[in-house]
Amino acid sequence: MRQLWSPWRMEYIESEKPKGCVLCDAALSPERDEENNVLYRGEHVYVIMNRYPYINGHLMVAPYMHVSRINDLSVEAQAEMMSATSLCVQAIEACMSPDGFNMGMNMGQAAGAGIADHIHMHIVPRWIGDTNFMSVFCESRVICEGLQQTYVKLKPEFERLAQANQ
Repeated sequence: MRQLWSPWRMEYIESEKPKGCVLCDAALSPERDEENNVLYRGEHVYVIMNRYPYINGHLMVAPYMHVSRINDLSVEAQAEMMSATSLCVQAIEACMSPDGFNMGMNMGQAAGAGIADHIHMHIVPRWIGDTNFMSVFCESRVICEGLQQTYVKLKPEFERLAQANQ
């Protein structure tokens, strides 16, 4: 028997599912950044926490423009995606001290994209030993910190880094 403690999932299960794109909804609602777990806004892209993370600190960089392919973005937006990805790495390193990162995009449903219509970059911090018996034997992951706690930890660092890079 497997038990996995994930209390924040019930809110999702019981909630009315949005009709549109969750990434567009977050992009178009700057007044709800904390509620949507948006950590940073640039000119072409923004950084949002993954609401159903693989591990603590799992972030995504998404363009404001609703496109499904990276080559549909302007060169400036593509460059800012990489710059924001670097910002994510810096913030996570400062606040969470990971041993490494997995980063990448799943472009298209066949590639595993959960939100196939809106391209986004995943930044997933990794620690030596974070793939323990739960992942290996139970095919389950343990998320050891709530999303809001992680948001509160990362948000000031993003603000500091954004100000330092101006």
